[in-house]
Amino acid sequence: MKEKSVLEMRNIHKSFPGVRALQGVDFTLCQGEIHALMGENGAGKSTLIKVLTGVYEKDEGQIFLKGIDKAVAIRSPQDAQKLGISTVYQEITLCPNLSVAENMYIGRTKGAIQNWKKMNEDADKILQSLDIPAKATQQLSTCSIAIQQMVAIARAVDMDCKVLILDEPTSSLDEQEVAKLFGLMRDLKARGVGIIFVTHFLDQVYEVCDKITVLRDGKLVGEYEIKDLPRVQLVSKMLGKEFDDMSDIRDESLVYDKEDAGTPVFEVEGLQSNAGIAPFDFHIDKGEVNGFTGLLGSGRSECVRAIFGADRVVAGTVKKNGKTIKITKPIDAMKNGIAYLPEDRKIDGIVGDLSVRENIILAAQVLKGFFKPFSKAEAAKFADEYIKLLEIKTASADTPIKSLSGGNQQKVIVARWLLTHPEYLILDEPTRGIDVGTKVEIQKLVLKLASEGMSVTFISSETDEMLRTCSRLVVMRDRKVVGELSGNDLTQSKIMSTIAGGEKE
Repeated sequence: MKEKSVLEMRNIHKSFPGVRALQGVDFTLCQGEIHALMGENGAGKSTLIKVLTGVYEKDEGQIFLKGIDKAVAIRSPQDAQKLGISTVYQEITLCPNLSVAENMYIGRTKGAIQNWKKMNEDADKILQSLDIPAKATQQLSTCSIAIQQMVAIARAVDMDCKVLILDEPTSSLDEQEVAKLFGLMRDLKARGVGIIFVTHFLDQVYEVCDKITVLRDGKLVGEYEIKDLPRVQLVSKMLGKEFDDMSDIRDESLVYDKEDAGTPVFEVEGLQSNAGIAPFDFHIDKGEVNGFTGLLGSGRSECVRAIFGADRVVAGTVKKNGKTIKITKPIDAMKNGIAYLPEDRKIDGIVGDLSVRENIILAAQVLKGFFKPFSKAEAAKFADEYIKLLEIKTASADTPIKSLSGGNQQKVIVARWLLTHPEYLILDEPTRGIDVGTKVEIQKLVLKLASEGMSVTFISSETDEMLRTCSRLVVMRDRKVVGELSGNDLTQSKIMSTIAGGEKE
């Protein structure tokens, strides 16, 4: 091992049926270092962390820790903890009904009798030494999310951790809470703890980290000193696009050219939800395809969920055709002609045990009211019409949707919303996880619908796809709108430099 290394992972491989999640990945963490692990969805970050913490067993490779002469075997989270590797996850895994001290020492006491006074005194010493504003005896549920995160970190530190993994710890924190957490991270760094920081927030990486390791498609892209990797180059390495090799590949063959083209259909001003996005302004014109772009976790989905009322709106106004409307829940949006295909079709989209036909008519039935059900003939007519229109491959309309391929499930959800005849269709990652042929079909359908006057917001992690379909892009970074691109600015390089914060090199 290198002299200052506290952890070295060498040539790590991990496969699942049909997926090579990690292919020969190396990762080195030094003592007293905050090291960002970066990559888009599916890059392999979570798999690497789970191999390190014993959740997954690696297929190949070696893991070395400071002070141990040979490679270590980590077969469970308990093994990892004993070796001084601790993880604090995005979702806090403590017990809110217990006290702060009880959470710090749970599972670590020996014997039937616990010295509560000593436990509380010890806990208070640790909290004070780390400058965490909490008392040992207070119930954890009375602490803010940030303080709960810090208590989880204090527990890890007291267990003599050498490697601390922080997995998206700031996703639920406000700016002041993030500042407190960073103060604690810097304190631990000064004490010699090596910290792996997994996050999607670029600004935070450049504020607190010393090094960055980038993964893409299960492979190591590289390890970089923070000073040697400008933001725009980081974005380029995460997306796998060379900064100076970009092209505008939009398809302009289908354009809405009626008199009311360019007329705003929906406008939002200062819209903000409880999902943590900054207030944003947005509008969409009749027959326009626009989109939200940015790295994963930038706030793309949260913006459209706010527009649809899927998250609780806490500020801002929405106008339809110039008149203010109130959208507090999805049914309000639906009644105003908005349809929304969510990012995760398995959780928020399909109803697996229902048939293709039942899934197709679901949203239209909600609008009509469940006490006025469609007749069997009506339901069959609607289902057959959209199965034919979207070329959904299914044995029959009675087939359970869960038995269809991912691409055909997605088409069923698109059919569900088209049946409501929306004025405004929001598609969040409509082509994720489906084959190339179906992707192209959905892109063509989007352009066709827009050419007929429907307004469409299209969100995709693949910027090529966004450029093919959208004529205007709202750029997001760290849950804020940081730019809007159209016309000649609608290029890969401009998108990336805007995400990176305007840097050119």
